[in-house]
Amino acid sequence: MYFSNIRCYGKDCDHPAVADSPALQVDNLSFKYPGMDRPAVDDVTVAIKPGEKVALVGPNGAGKSTFMKLIVGLEKIQSGSISVYGHMAHSCKHRVAMVPQRSSVDWSFPVTVRQVVTMGRYVHLGWFNRLRPIDHEAVEKALLAMEITNLADRQVGDLSGGQQQRVMLARTLAHDADLLLMDEPLNHVDIATQELIFHVIESICTKGKSVLISSHDLGLLTIHFNRALFLDHKLKADGPIKEVLTAENIASAYGFRFHKTKELGPWLNG
Repeated sequence: MYFSNIRCYGKDCDHPAVADSPALQVDNLSFKYPGMDRPAVDDVTVAIKPGEKVALVGPNGAGKSTFMKLIVGLEKIQSGSISVYGHMAHSCKHRVAMVPQRSSVDWSFPVTVRQVVTMGRYVHLGWFNRLRPIDHEAVEKALLAMEITNLADRQVGDLSGGQQQRVMLARTLAHDADLLLMDEPLNHVDIATQELIFHVIESICTKGKSVLISSHDLGLLTIHFNRALFLDHKLKADGPIKEVLTAENIASAYGFRFHKTKELGPWLNG
C-alpha cells in the first residue's frame, strides 16, 4: 500500500549531482522473482540524461513496473547496477520519486487529498516533525499545478479515477525529485487529466528534471515524446519513437501480425 509505505529519511540530501553524469544510469540490470522461470528484467543497460522525457513501452508482464521498482528501491537489485546523478541508487532518496499504478493504491485508506500530497515531503522532513514553511509551500504549489486545490479536504476514496491520479502526481511534485518515474499514469483517466499530465511533464523537463513514463497508449507517446525504450524483459529497442515503435517490434512483443504497415498509421504517424 503506497500511502503507508513511505520511509522516513528526515534529513537533507548530502549527495550533490556529479557533474555531467546521467540522471539515470542502468548497467546489466537483471531481476528474477522467486519461482519464476525467467527474469522479469534481463540484462538491461540504459542511460537517461537530465531534462529528458522518455517513454517506457512493452506488453503486460514485460518487466516495466519491476524496472521502476528497482530504480526507486521497492525491489532489491540482484545483478547489475543503478546510479542516479552519479551516485549509487538509493543512497539519496530525495532525487527519485515514483507515481505508482493507480490500481496498486489502497484508496480506502482514510486520508484527505492534502494529507496524501503532504506525504511527498516526508522524505525531506520525517514522519513526526512539524511542517516547515517550505513544506507548506511545496504542497500548495503541487495542489495548484494539478488543479486540485478545491479537493484538498476531500477523502481520496471519494474521488474519480482521474482525480486520484492527479493526487498521486501532486504528491510526487511535492517531493520535488530530480528523476520522476510514472507507472501507467494515463490508464483510465479523462482527456483533460491526460493533457494536464503531459503539460506538467513538459514543465518538469524544461527545468532540467527527467521523467520516465510507462504507457500502453502508443499513439499519445508519438505526440508527446521523442525517445522510447521498448522493454520485453530485455531491452528490445532504444531510440526515437518512430524507430522503436516499428511493426516488427510491436508484432514481436505484443503477438500481433500486421499484414500492412498502414495498420500502424495512428501510432507511427502521430
